[in-house]
Order: sequence, then C-alpha cells, then structure tokens
Amino acid sequence: MAEVIGIRFKRAGKIHYFDPVGNQFKVGDLVVADGGRGSEIGRVVLTPSQVIASDISEPLKPIIRPAKEEDLKQTQANREKETEALVKGRELLAHSRLPMKILSVDSSLESGHYTFYFTAEGRVDFRDLAKELSNVLKAKVDLRQVGPRDEAKLLGGYGHCGRPLCCANHLTEFTPVSIKMAKEQELSLNPSKISGLCGRLLCCLAYE
Repeated sequence: MAEVIGIRFKRAGKIHYFDPVGNQFKVGDLVVADGGRGSEIGRVVLTPSQVIASDISEPLKPIIRPAKEEDLKQTQANREKETEALVKGRELLAHSRLPMKILSVDSSLESGHYTFYFTAEGRVDFRDLAKELSNVLKAKVDLRQVGPRDEAKLLGGYGHCGRPLCCANHLTEFTPVSIKMAKEQELSLNPSKISGLCGRLLCCLAYE
C-alpha cells in the first residue's frame, strides 16, 4: 500500500487523506494541498504509521508541497481579505433582502475562490447575489447553505459547561443524538438544559 498521511484544513474539520509524494512528515507539520476549492494549508494529524487502511475509500491526491513561509504570509493576508469579503457580502445581502444570513467566508490560498456559508429557513435563489459577489471580488464565488449545528461549529461559542463548544473544538462530524440518551443518564428533560446553542440536543449526550 502507498504511504498516506491525514490532513485537517480546520481545527475540528474532517480528516482528508493524501499521498505525501515521498516526503517525510510528522504530526503538526503544515502542507499545501487541494482542499476542494483550490490549494489550502492543512496540518498533518496522521502519519503513514497511524493511518487505518479501511478509512481510505477514495483515490489519493498528492500534496502540492510542504508549506513555506510565503504560504503562511499569504494565508494571513487571505484572512484579512475574507473579513472584507464577509462585510461586502452582508452589505449586498442587505440590499437584496434575501431571507438568509451569511455566517462566514473561506478562500483558497490564491484568493481566487471564495466560499460563503449561510443559513436560511428554506431554499433561497441566491444566483444574482453570487454574480454580484463574483464581480465585486473578482473571483469565483460559491454560496453554501448549512444547518443550525454547522452554524454553531462555524461561529463557535461556549456551552452550558463553560467550555468551548465540542463541535468547534474537537468533534469532526455530527453523530445522531436522541432524547433516549438523556433519559438513560437520568438528566432533566428541560429543553433549555439539554439543548445547545444550535437549539439541537447537546452533542455530549452521545459520549458523557
């Protein structure tokens, strides 16, 4: 089997598997790889000896290169551009009066591709807004609708326990949570006590 490394592009994001192309990496190293919307900086979280073969179910892409100092500087500059893009997106949204809320923006390393994450009660025809944003930002723009749990993960915050939200801190995916779990733990079934900031049942009910 070819060598494989596991990379995360976000702190509590999904692990993506890549071919290290002969490079030797250790956990914590930064690399540049294709994150799906262009090149992005990711952090190595699994080395070849730690990867479980059964977890790999797709053809592997090669990493582009180990991250360089200029990549880190470009990423920092992109964070500022993302903030500007978020402000512009919300301004255009206010004029459009579409029933949606823009939460955050991500961009590729080259700043040629922006992804806007938003919430809405139902389906929204945002094609005109996407065109406006693309023209203003001079880049490709995608708008991606997310649910309440994803909103909490993107925005972060603190739970009833006083700790950072599990979803934003360490959970890489949302597992099913049921009221039965609260009953088995003999917890109060008061919705305000067993629901998180997202309004859904607390993720920690699944592993407390």
